[in-house]
Amino acid sequence: MASLGLGRRWKCMFANEWCEKKAAAYHNNFRPAHHLVVKDIAELKSASLPGHADLAWASFPCQDLSLAGMGRGLDGERSGTFWSFWRLMKSLKKEGRSPRIIALENVVGTLSSNQGQDFEAICGALSSLGYRFGAMVVDAVHFVPQSRPRLFIVATSNEIAVPSDLQDAEPSLLWHNSALRAAYFRLPAALMEKWVWWRLPAPKRRETTLRDIIEKTPAGVSWHTPEETRRLTALMSAANLAKLRAAQTIGARLIGCVYKRTRRDEAGGKTQRAEIRFDDVSGCLRTPTGGSSRQTVVLVKGEKIRSRLLSPREAARLMGLPDDYKLPGNYNEAYHLAGDGVAVPVVWWLEKHILHRLVRANSGREVYEAA
Repeated sequence: MASLGLGRRWKCMFANEWCEKKAAAYHNNFRPAHHLVVKDIAELKSASLPGHADLAWASFPCQDLSLAGMGRGLDGERSGTFWSFWRLMKSLKKEGRSPRIIALENVVGTLSSNQGQDFEAICGALSSLGYRFGAMVVDAVHFVPQSRPRLFIVATSNEIAVPSDLQDAEPSLLWHNSALRAAYFRLPAALMEKWVWWRLPAPKRRETTLRDIIEKTPAGVSWHTPEETRRLTALMSAANLAKLRAAQTIGARLIGCVYKRTRRDEAGGKTQRAEIRFDDVSGCLRTPTGGSSRQTVVLVKGEKIRSRLLSPREAARLMGLPDDYKLPGNYNEAYHLAGDGVAVPVVWWLEKHILHRLVRANSGREVYEAA
């Protein structure tokens, strides 16, 4: 999805994925994809990376940095793969092949993981190899009807010039939220000196609605039986049932999205709840593993209520993938692919207003190389 977002101005020299199923999807959409290496990044050597890339993009696993990550952070088995990536960056530095730009993407929990120590460690790593850096929290909801805030760190080599119109003297309320500002002010003074408040324009008001995403004849999913729908509504709290009843009184066809979540009950125990929203925005897509639920679509028109799982194509659309993008035939594999990805139009916005501008200003070339 990062490749799609970067677009035709960029040539992918190298890609890495350890999951055979995701790699198969990549091959189906980027044939012949000779640049894709299917291997654990911990096993890679810098010799596997060709040439001298303008950009290195890394979306490393988020599980240990999320709220459900049990505080493992960058020391965790999954999110700790950042250090395997960083080992490659250090090797490229020794070989005189450091990428001019490094872009990192992960969950917003990265900012507070281990009381901010993980974010500081990432910034320290960037600084140690001669990079200036800054971060933004970009919610995909500005581009697609999905609530999906993500942290993006953009770092540039000290050897390249940063145009003055790409920098701000102070944070933006739109892209630099309170959690990011707090993380910045926790950094040591030496790292603050390397910080860049990236200037990213606000996008136009989003025109795509949840109604545009939902398939009239969904493929890969079936409508629930009336009994299954009743069991779903029975899991709703009084507040969520009130939302559902209010939607019914409107009379028009409304679309809601539901996630099942574990909540504390009145006695302090844990219970499963179904939480619904009718704000024309989907909840954040998640991978259907580790106990996470899959998102449910609820259609309401008067007294009639229908429910079903979000279809694979709908999940892909919520990530900004075009309808000609070839999805895996298996439901869980397709849903996992979408839930584990980065929203395409967010990458495109960053490419258009920051990444392209940085390389263009320093090379004059029209085609750039990424890894």
